[in-house]
Amino acid sequence: MRLAGLAMSALFLTTAALAQQTDRPVLKGPAAFGDWRADKPGVRRLIKPEDLPRPYVTKSASNGAGLTERPQGAKPQLPPGFSAELVASGIDNPRVVRVAPNGDLFVADSEANQVRVYRLTNGSAKAAEKSIFAGGLNQPYGIAFHPPGNDPQWVYVANSDSIVRFAYRNGDLKASGEPQTIVDDIPSSHHWTRDIAFSPDGKTLYLSVGSGSNIAEDMGKRPRGGLDAWVKSKPLGASWGSEAGRAEVRAFDPDGRNGRIVATGLRNCSGMTVQPATGALWCVVNERDALGDNTPAEYATTVREGAFYGWPWYYIGNNEDPRHKGERPDLAGKADIPDVLMQAHSAPLNIAFYDGKSFPAEYQGDAFVALHGSWNRGNRTGYKVVRLKFKDGKPTGEYEDFMTGFVVSNGEVWGRPVGVAVAKDGALIVTEDGNGTIWRVTYSDGRS
Repeated sequence: MRLAGLAMSALFLTTAALAQQTDRPVLKGPAAFGDWRADKPGVRRLIKPEDLPRPYVTKSASNGAGLTERPQGAKPQLPPGFSAELVASGIDNPRVVRVAPNGDLFVADSEANQVRVYRLTNGSAKAAEKSIFAGGLNQPYGIAFHPPGNDPQWVYVANSDSIVRFAYRNGDLKASGEPQTIVDDIPSSHHWTRDIAFSPDGKTLYLSVGSGSNIAEDMGKRPRGGLDAWVKSKPLGASWGSEAGRAEVRAFDPDGRNGRIVATGLRNCSGMTVQPATGALWCVVNERDALGDNTPAEYATTVREGAFYGWPWYYIGNNEDPRHKGERPDLAGKADIPDVLMQAHSAPLNIAFYDGKSFPAEYQGDAFVALHGSWNRGNRTGYKVVRLKFKDGKPTGEYEDFMTGFVVSNGEVWGRPVGVAVAKDGALIVTEDGNGTIWRVTYSDGRS
């Protein structure tokens, strides 16, 4: 009886803590533009397009964080009932993590030009087996399995300059053959993080290609043959010159044929996923620098067919970048407004929707986003994992701090979150490339 009473007390305390967290006021407008000192699990923000300050309200800052060793025993901070266990550490550059249908974790170790595999012991963060699935790659980042379902035949990997695929059978810890190139000649300078995802039916392969610069400084004001001819022959908002084929999401058949442009003006869509509830493609986007601490917002958005998201001429709707003033009046009013705005310079790198069963019910259908952290901001922000709130499959616009504690001081951090994925058992897997660690986040209501 005493044990049952203790379990009920623990459940009550956890439920009360979660309710208190939910009851916190949402930070709006200027109050939402905080820094790392105010970050902690449960802090909620709502940023709207009209909240963004004008350009140059603050000076452009160069304020990158120094990296330090993870303090002994340090773990990320999480909401009540959640805990984090270390899966691995000392990896060169763990970036995207994706979960194979059999539960194995595939991790892009980008600087080492490898893809790693971790097979965890059931119910723990201990790796029963680990292996280098493939090496000799070129800054691998995105990973996808095809066809969708429980019996994929291929693992696709996005290098900075190509997409390759490896023959695969469930449980393979090493590639059984050489890579087959599916898409080549992808421009690879500057923003090199290429993510990939398949449509729910497996018929379409999506590829994100970031820009080659901050604001297309070297693109030139007019394409060859004139702007009028360009506009008539290209998708809305397509760029040219040094930025041709960049700042966009493309689509291909699974064999790499029939390439086309899906959407333009996405400065650096460094993370993509498909929303399970709707089948919609989502991107998290790093916006431009040097307009001030809080302008423009970073964002997460559905990628709508034929849409233009502004870069480099406009941002967050019809806000004209002053550095391109008057260059594209034909695009005025044509830039889509993204779905969820996040603090400027937070550097969102990956997104995953929660469709597991082990977190509280209110997490179902929400999305987790890894924020790598700011450098172009006087007061440092990011360096955390946040939760985007959804209702009936649609974003509310709010986001909430979920996983913090990576910042040591105003000048140093030990962790920079990059990858997020939902494990087969419902745990959340998070990679960070500051100390090269992988974490497994689980929830307990105190009853077990």
